[in-house]
Amino acid sequence: NSISYVKMEYWMLHKPAGVVSATEDRRDRTVLDLLSDAARKDLFPVGRLDKATEGLLLFTNDGVLAHKLISPRFGVWKRYYAEHEGTAGEADIAAFAAGLTLGDGTKCLPARLTPLGAGKSCVEIQEGKYHQVRRMLASRGMPVTYLRRDAEGTLGLDGLEKGAVRELPLSSLESLI
Repeated sequence: NSISYVKMEYWMLHKPAGVVSATEDRRDRTVLDLLSDAARKDLFPVGRLDKATEGLLLFTNDGVLAHKLISPRFGVWKRYYAEHEGTAGEADIAAFAAGLTLGDGTKCLPARLTPLGAGKSCVEIQEGKYHQVRRMLASRGMPVTYLRRDAEGTLGLDGLEKGAVRELPLSSLESLI
């Protein structure tokens, strides 16, 4: 019997629109296609961003860390910049803070909505349900026209260009969990 060591790796991608958050797809380019050849082939995306959404996407082969980042139980906030129709107001902020129930009955945990002026908002959530930020804003009469995830916990894009990747030391992720 031999014991093999697998090095844990952590990467950050600034996902551009038009790329799918999957490990393989027959029709579209995937986020794995954008990773450097230096990255291991056993990496997987931590969570998903829909095809039209840009922004921060983490990759790892560390299943324990990935679970902690994705699970709402660990309370890691994800911050999004959204451009949308209409302007968010006090009633919208209160509805997000109370936890929205979407039209199909999906219950969302309390979230933070910060209006940034006409047609622009910052949205922070602790979970990642299907098209959640888009659906939450649409439920308040503000359909999204552009969406970008800027941060997970204390980890932000920090000027990383669209389509670029950066390897991360574990120390940069420890504050998230």
